[in-house]
Amino acid sequence: MKADSVTLLAEATSGDDPIVSLGATVELRRELERLEAVLVRRARTQGRTWTRIAAALGISKQAVHRKYGGRGLFRNQE
Repeated sequence: MKADSVTLLAEATSGDDPIVSLGATVELRRELERLEAVLVRRARTQGRTWTRIAAALGISKQAVHRKYGGRGLFRNQE
């Protein structure tokens, strides 16, 4: 999904119809989760540590490793 699609979804969350806004919120959340996973994978591929990634996400190293560490592409050790 492109950035302009994310922008449109974000704008749709403040519409007059709460059902439409809820649907947009669900889609936006899915897209942001996908984007986060892509960026974590990119960071690991570039050699960034779990500690640094966790700091960028504002969560613990254990939390980020638990969420993304079990995936084959993230098996690099610090």
